[in-house]
Amino acid sequence: MTVVPRVVLSAPSSGHGTGALSLGLLAALADRELDVAGFKIGPDQVDAAYLGLAAGRPGRNLDPRLVGPELVAPLFAHGAAGAGFALVQGTMGLYDSIAGRPETESTAAVATALRSPVVLVVDVAAMGQSVAALVHGFRAYDEQLWLGGVILNRVASPRHETMLREALDDVGVPVYGALRRHELPPVLPARRHGLVPVVQRDAEAQRAVRRLGEAVAATVDLDRLLGLARSAPELTGTPWSPEAAAGAPAGERPVVALAGGPGGSYSHPETAELLRAAGAEVVTVDPLRDESLPAGTRALVVGGGLPETYAEQLSANRRLCIAVAELARTGRPVIAEGAGLLWLARELDGLPMCGVLDAVGASRDGLVVGYREATAAGDSVVAPAGAILVGHKQHAAVLTPRAGERAAWRWEGGAPEGFVWRGVHASQLVPHWAAHPEIAARLVAAAVAPAEAPA
Repeated sequence: MTVVPRVVLSAPSSGHGTGALSLGLLAALADRELDVAGFKIGPDQVDAAYLGLAAGRPGRNLDPRLVGPELVAPLFAHGAAGAGFALVQGTMGLYDSIAGRPETESTAAVATALRSPVVLVVDVAAMGQSVAALVHGFRAYDEQLWLGGVILNRVASPRHETMLREALDDVGVPVYGALRRHELPPVLPARRHGLVPVVQRDAEAQRAVRRLGEAVAATVDLDRLLGLARSAPELTGTPWSPEAAAGAPAGERPVVALAGGPGGSYSHPETAELLRAAGAEVVTVDPLRDESLPAGTRALVVGGGLPETYAEQLSANRRLCIAVAELARTGRPVIAEGAGLLWLARELDGLPMCGVLDAVGASRDGLVVGYREATAAGDSVVAPAGAILVGHKQHAAVLTPRAGERAAWRWEGGAPEGFVWRGVHASQLVPHWAAHPEIAARLVAAAVAPAEAPA
């Protein structure tokens, strides 16, 4: 049994202010010295990282598509252990699903699995009494959903707020707060910076989160909201455990370098936890600032949260590029996900990179975004040939060629993708290691094995 006061924050659709409100709520409650935890539904590591910044503990993704619906509640219980309040930020609209599986993958489905009340954030800038019909419809659409109330965003005036509250009172829906149009300003660093402001503990990002916390503390009834969160029932089942998932640790403790910075890594938090459980000594290496790998490094993991937009800084760090190339040349395991693949290439947009892979990257307009059910094209440090997993892709830059002589993955409707060379596994596909804990065990086993003689 797990007892965690919790709410799921969602909206009728994207653009209602759920992200800023989530950060503000966590920051405001953390300022009360309450131990809080933040979660993001779906694959968005950037939102999860900022939730972690606001909470003061790692923000985590709850993605039924990546980990399977059955792991959502255990991962939540693990990440919220000891918290006095947990906030789960939804994705898109309450009943939406990118993959067309709302019954298991929507915010509503996750809220139901977590037995959590939902607070709906509604942008009311162009709305009057119709807010009652909208919210009543969301409440009535799914009888299993627990719609606990609403927070109104972009309210025009005190008169407007009174009108909205009266309309919602008529349908019996509590209002936990009302924010004016200027009270949730766009203060966060630009999205193109990705996880870097969080990983680097950027002062601007910290100030932005504090400002959102102050705005929410002044406009949301935090005590009533906590009362709703504390009414959530116990969660049955066993919390996810990296130790149980990873299996018996290796006898030797190899040093595994994990790309990141003082504020965390570019991987899901569960990655480091699984590596430690599998027997590794996990040490952070900063691709933007560190000029060498940690002493004794036997393996390297570059997570999918490393942003593509830092090509100049990655290229300028020649000493680290040379060290990474040498690690790969000697056959040591190197796993690169997402933009980590681009870092290992010969060049990106004309800038020299690590040169591990005989491939050239180029940025293009538009994004490639979506889930892929992938099959391992051959044996590698990540998976045996034929293994199947679900990963997520989100990138603008592409590599030529798309795959090496030994590809990493293949999937229906697409050409083989990624590179497997010696101990290197590099791909723009980003899996969630909690769903595939054997990756950590395979990596640690490869790290303790004798190094391959350079050719």
